[in-house]
Amino acid sequence: MTSYDNDPFYLRYYTGHSGKHGHEFLEFEYSHGRLRYANNSNYRNDSLIRKESALWFLVDDLNVGAHVSTSLDHYCGSSHREDDTNWPKKNIVGKQELEIRVGNDHIAFETAKIGSLVDIQDSEDPEGLRVFYYLVQDLRCFIFSLISLHFKIKPI
Repeated sequence: MTSYDNDPFYLRYYTGHSGKHGHEFLEFEYSHGRLRYANNSNYRNDSLIRKESALWFLVDDLNVGAHVSTSLDHYCGSSHREDDTNWPKKNIVGKQELEIRVGNDHIAFETAKIGSLVDIQDSEDPEGLRVFYYLVQDLRCFIFSLISLHFKIKPI
């Protein structure tokens, strides 16, 4: 049973790779009114940053779900859903995963890390990957804003 089975709104984003500094990643997950954030970078002996907190006073599940659902419709179009079939596959550089559930709507994407907009333009599905890229940027900004308001840390 996954953590979002009985939750009207679930969001998880992961980006990371394994390299000479070990498993380095950034991940956040929102479920059941709780935000989990983890950032692991072994560069220059940095340590794992892991935060978890209830955000019920900042975020209402159904309200956020409605806004994210509206954003998904804006990004993906209500009659068309993006498909990661032709996106670059995870590789040595790393991967990104995005999973969102709003009510009965569930989407999950996986692709290689996107280094720049040139990577998007050179892909087999530049329009779909561009939609994904900007959606992820917006979600990261939103989550980092919540983190800076609540946890009083500066995410990288």
